[in-house]
Amino acid sequence: MQNNEKEYNGNLFDQLSILERLERGARAEKAEAVIKEIEFERRQIERKLYQKSPLSDN
Repeated sequence: MQNNEKEYNGNLFDQLSILERLERGARAEKAEAVIKEIEFERRQIERKLYQKSPLSDN
C-alpha cells in the first residue's frame, strides 16, 4: 500500500513506462491485438493518474 499520493503516482508512471516498452516491441512485431490491449491498459492507468484522488482532499 502506498504511503502517499506522490508514491502512488510514481507507481502509475512506472506502469506507463512498462507499457511503453511493451508497445515498442509489439509495434516492431506488428502485433495489433497486443497493441490494442496496451492502449486499453494505458487508458485505465491514465484514468487513475488524472482523477482527483481522495488523498488530495485532506
